[in-house]
Amino acid sequence: MVDSLLHQGKRRQLIKSLSSKYPFPDSILEALYRVPRHLFLEKGLDNLAYLDKPLPIGCKQTISQPFTVAMQTHLLCEVVGKFQKVLEIGTGCGYQSAVLAQMGLRVYTIERQKELSMLAQKNLTKLDYHTILTHYGDGFEGMPKFAPFKGILVTCGAPEIPEKLLLQLEVGGRMVIPCGVDSQTMITVDRISEKEYVKSEHGQYSFVPMLKGVE
Repeated sequence: MVDSLLHQGKRRQLIKSLSSKYPFPDSILEALYRVPRHLFLEKGLDNLAYLDKPLPIGCKQTISQPFTVAMQTHLLCEVVGKFQKVLEIGTGCGYQSAVLAQMGLRVYTIERQKELSMLAQKNLTKLDYHTILTHYGDGFEGMPKFAPFKGILVTCGAPEIPEKLLLQLEVGGRMVIPCGVDSQTMITVDRISEKEYVKSEHGQYSFVPMLKGVE
């Protein structure tokens, strides 16, 4: 599988479509253009890669639709800048991790499904994203060894905001997390002091559920 001119053309059309739906910064649109989404999908699905829709990646999980990836990245990068540490909960196939790395962030990412964690490592290595630290583990626990993080991005629907993740957020940092059971509200949580957090809501979305433990 290669990044053909056909795929590049489809990616340009996707970026044009995303920019018509929301005024995303050029830096985010450029990052999504540079990351070849089709290379994160199973063979046979690559022809669907540049539709604005979620797609299956195995283990009953999905790769988020590009608009959702763009919006979560946008909400995070309103606060988090280049070279700062971010924690991603739910690596999946590695696509969102690659977009964050393309934005210049130092990415630490955790995945509870062993099969997907290995797939993400393979995909990211293949595309030369060698600075991303992948970890197989329980997302509810986070990665305290590497905390605090300037940003935390959760890519699955949490029933509530995990306390342990809040504690791993740097003062002045932001968490982006979809909360809810059947559907989710996208929430940003800004840590303004050791004990104070400010929350705001950013629309309704649909994610696979955030689950405890590992598989």
